[in-house]
Formats: sequence, structure tokens, C-alpha cells
Amino acid sequence: MTYQETIDWMFNQLPMYQNQGKTAYKEDLSNTIKLSNHLSNPERKFKSIHVGGTNGKGSTSHMIASILEEAGYKVGLYTSPHLKNFTERVRINGEEIPEHKVVDFIQKNKVFFEENQLSFFEMTVGLAFDYFTKEKVDIAVIEVGLGGRLDSTNIITPEVSVITNIGLDHTQILGDTLEKIAYEKAGIIKRNIPVIIGEKDLNTAFVFVEKSKEMNAEITFASDHKEIDFKTDLLGIYQKKNIKTAITAVRKLNDFTISEENIREGLQNVVKNTSLKGRWQIVNNKPKVICDTAHNKEGLTYVLKQLQQEEYKKLHIVIGVVSDKKLEEILPLFPENATYYFCKPDIPRGLSAEILKNEALKFNLKGEAFSSVKDAYNQSINQADSSDLIFIGGSTFTIAEIL
Repeated sequence: MTYQETIDWMFNQLPMYQNQGKTAYKEDLSNTIKLSNHLSNPERKFKSIHVGGTNGKGSTSHMIASILEEAGYKVGLYTSPHLKNFTERVRINGEEIPEHKVVDFIQKNKVFFEENQLSFFEMTVGLAFDYFTKEKVDIAVIEVGLGGRLDSTNIITPEVSVITNIGLDHTQILGDTLEKIAYEKAGIIKRNIPVIIGEKDLNTAFVFVEKSKEMNAEITFASDHKEIDFKTDLLGIYQKKNIKTAITAVRKLNDFTISEENIREGLQNVVKNTSLKGRWQIVNNKPKVICDTAHNKEGLTYVLKQLQQEEYKKLHIVIGVVSDKKLEEILPLFPENATYYFCKPDIPRGLSAEILKNEALKFNLKGEAFSSVKDAYNQSINQADSSDLIFIGGSTFTIAEIL
């Protein structure tokens, strides 16, 4: 198979949360464990850091990886979803896994995948762990895909576990209360392994405290620490919380030598070292175009607050969301004094632009619906003056079509 044929097979043949939503989510780790045994347990052959949470886990993972790179280590980085190319999910020191490695891995194990009906996500985790082992990374930063307790990444025993924060997202799968979601996220806390909680929330802190006691895991709330005077090249104001979480995590690592200068340089070179995209990313000037992957109430609250601080003549917002999004929670966050360009991300679970437009009108958000993200974006560019501001958001998948 060619690379494209391989990716098409992975995407189309098996259930994948990115496309299908809840029906692609599996209720246990038996398949992942079976795959791990088939691959001779690669996750046991490299050191790791496990990063979960509702918001900020991607940025925090990239920050940690960048700091470790600056300290001279060979660092694996596993994240999801990707924005443009599947290979973004698996990197070593910022370099994406070569396409031929993906083809080789799938061809070698395709019969096993088919016989055991492995999901897209299970195969991808197996690919990442196998690659990191064969390339002999010093350490790998592993981002949780969804939840924690039942996530395919949760077969690792990391050096430190990180949970950034808790918010109401993916409630059909993880539960409809903060406490239930915290329970799922707390599933990555391992026996005798220190855990960092990025933000302390009185509604959920007890869940993590109880779980850490059960697992004899030292727990640290990064938000309890005094403000850390470090800056990052990631521009969102919400990154301040992620900076604190990342620094607290790397300082808990044993057997790794990381200086204050490594931390400072790592944070200031996240994009250069890891190629992170889509976090308050400025993609054009005159008119200024900003995109951000924030897609739930907590994330959008920070992003739209920062949007208020921008100077512009008129505001244009290109927005597309997925069908399981709670519109009654996110739409009231958006400003009424903007022109909206509603669109549907090009995935099966993208929400119809017409439905989004009609729902937005209930909150006095007015604009037109477009047949694609590209059409919506092009129209915003055509209508905007050089002194206007265009914001693109609502979903990672919307951003992916612009970048």
C-alpha cells in the first residue's frame, strides 16, 4: 500500500472517535493490552510522562517536550488529533514520523488489526509506542486521547502523571458532572507515581486527593504555587496556567537534569522545537486573522476574553463545530457585535452550517451559512477591511482546514 492508501484504510475501515463520536469509544483496555503483547510491550521500554485533562493538555505536552529537548534529550511526543497530516501525531524532537514507517507498521500488523477489529486510536497508539521504542527515545510525552481511565494510552507507567484541569466536555462518554469526569481523568494516576494537577477546583480536588491516597501517589496542585515568571512563544493568555503545570511536572522528574535555562529556552521555543499549531495562531495580517482550537466552554471563555483585548474596526468570526457540542453553553460566550460565517467541518460528525446558524440566531449571533470552511473563510477575507479582525474557531477540525 502507498502512504495515502494506508491512511485511508486506517481512517475508513475502523471506527474512529474523530469521525463517529461515542460509537467509536471502547469500554475497556483489553484490545490495547492485546496489541501491546503482540508488539512485545513497547511501552515498557521507554520512560514517559502522561498528560491528561479537559483543556490545555496539548499545549502542556508540547511545552514539556520542548523543555526536555532543550535539556539535550531525545524526546518522543504523542498527541491527537492532528491538524493537517496524520504523522503530526507521532514526533521525535519535533520531527514527524516518516510516512514509510507508518506504511511498514500497518502492513506488518494488518492481519492482526483486522482479526482483532482494532480501532484507529488503538492502532495509532501502538504505532507511536513501537516507534519510540525502536528509535530509543530518552523519554516520551504521551497525551491522553479521551478521558484517561479507559484511554488506549493508559497502559504506560510514567515518571509523572499530569492532569491539567477538568471541564464539561465529551459528557456523553465521560459523564455529565465535573465529579464524574474527574474520576475518568484520575484513572491515569498510577501507584507510587507523582501526579501534578494543573488547576485546583473545589468541585473536583477531592477526587484527585482520594485517588492519589489510594495509589500512594504524591499529589501536587500546580495552581497552589506562586506565580512563575516564565514566558512562552505560545500567545494565548490561557498559556500562563499551562506554563505553571509544565514547569511543575518537569521539576518532579528524577534521573533527568533540567536547568532553569532549559526551562526558559524550552518555553520560548515551543513552536520551533515541536511545530505546535493552532493555539492563538496569527495566520495573516491586514486583515489580522487569528485561529484557536479551543472548542468547549472553559477553553473558549479564555480565548474570547483575549479577543476582547484586540483592536480592530470590525470583527468577523468563522465558526464551525461538531454535532455533539453543547451549543447552549458555548454560543452565549461569543460577541453579538460581529459578522458570522457559519460552516461545517469536513468530517462526518460536523454540525450542519444551517443548524448552527439557526441556533446562533437564538443568541443574537447573525451571519450566513456556507457550504464549506474554505468558502466561509474566503468570504470573510473578501468582506474584511485591512483594519478588521477575523477569528476562526469552534473546533480543531475547522482550524485544520484553514492552516
